[in-house]
Amino acid sequence: MFSIALLHFPVYDKNRQVVTTAVTNLDIHDIARAARTFGADRYYIVTPVAEQQKLVQKVTDHWQSGWGSTYNPKRKQALDIVQIVPSLKAAVEDITARSGRVPKIVVTGASERSASLSLSDRELSELVSNGDQPFLLLFGTGWGMTEEVFDSADFVLEPIKGFDDYNHLSVRSAVSIYLDRLFGR
Repeated sequence: MFSIALLHFPVYDKNRQVVTTAVTNLDIHDIARAARTFGADRYYIVTPVAEQQKLVQKVTDHWQSGWGSTYNPKRKQALDIVQIVPSLKAAVEDITARSGRVPKIVVTGASERSASLSLSDRELSELVSNGDQPFLLLFGTGWGMTEEVFDSADFVLEPIKGFDDYNHLSVRSAVSIYLDRLFGR
């Protein structure tokens, strides 16, 4: 069992200030579609901002029960796994309540991290498929998740490496690449 979460807080801006980033319509749709395609149990959108939560709810309602649900049933299926939560703690509590177990937290990022917590795609894929332990994969917005988030994680997934040292994928692209590597056939 695995879920993913897109953190809009706590994340850094380009000056390494802790901020809350804005939810984007594309992230709602595209990440939900990737998460559903690769078997995620839930896709948590984490934002403490009430207006941003309302925006996500409005978008998901349109595709789940509004006109969009009949216009594009596949989009409805993807958005059925979206859950809006005000904090990472709330996502962890929801997974714990649904599964009876505290999830292992796996963070992602564009930079290398401590080797002691680092996992390859293959290692994480095996851990997820070998039991009933829930996992929560975290993806950050802005300029990445805070050190506090990394420090509280159980594991850090190795970063995606491209052609050279340029490494600034959109979060939608990173989620799709990771999920394909972890759970694709």
